[in-house]
Amino acid sequence: MRRSIVATLIILGIIIIDQIIKFEIKTSFFLHEDFIVARNWFHIFFTENRGMAFGMSFVGTMFLALFRVVAIAFFCVILSHLIRRKAPYGLVACVAMIIAGASGNIIDNMFYGLIFTESTPFDVAHLVSFGQGYGSFLSGKVVDMFYFPLFTWPDWIPVLGGGTFFGAIFNFADASISCGAVALALFYYKYVSHMGLFKKTENTNKKD
Repeated sequence: MRRSIVATLIILGIIIIDQIIKFEIKTSFFLHEDFIVARNWFHIFFTENRGMAFGMSFVGTMFLALFRVVAIAFFCVILSHLIRRKAPYGLVACVAMIIAGASGNIIDNMFYGLIFTESTPFDVAHLVSFGQGYGSFLSGKVVDMFYFPLFTWPDWIPVLGGGTFFGAIFNFADASISCGAVALALFYYKYVSHMGLFKKTENTNKKD
């Protein structure tokens, strides 16, 4: 029971924070508007993408949205098994973060095209009546804003020279997915591989 509450609070908290940030950026910034927060290493740079996390774009929005739905369902099944098997709270939190991040971005895909006007370099988007936005269901663009161009590679370095270190632009949901996945790989890979997620649940009557 406690693990279910923890997972639910994490998922809801991340989704709410993510959507508040996106709504504020979407309705306050011109497309590609750049606001420098800390010198030149931390920017709020508003952009949108139709593709994968961190601004990558090599598949269609509809396909990606459907893929996210399947991925969310898969991780929800995993989370359910972890809760029933009374897995460590940290492991439950990692999977919940991945689910929350994917859910935050699928909300953009599902609804932003229906409720917002198009963001352009000259016009800030605003809310409109449902269905009167710039797109259709599952065709909305994901809002990104966090940009950390930490430094520029020296020109003498092959391939990378002159490029920006960590030039990706991402959102809070992307960060949640990445942090959850990295923590899962670093701290719980052996645990997950040894416990067998889909084995028959044991000791389900143990108390937390």
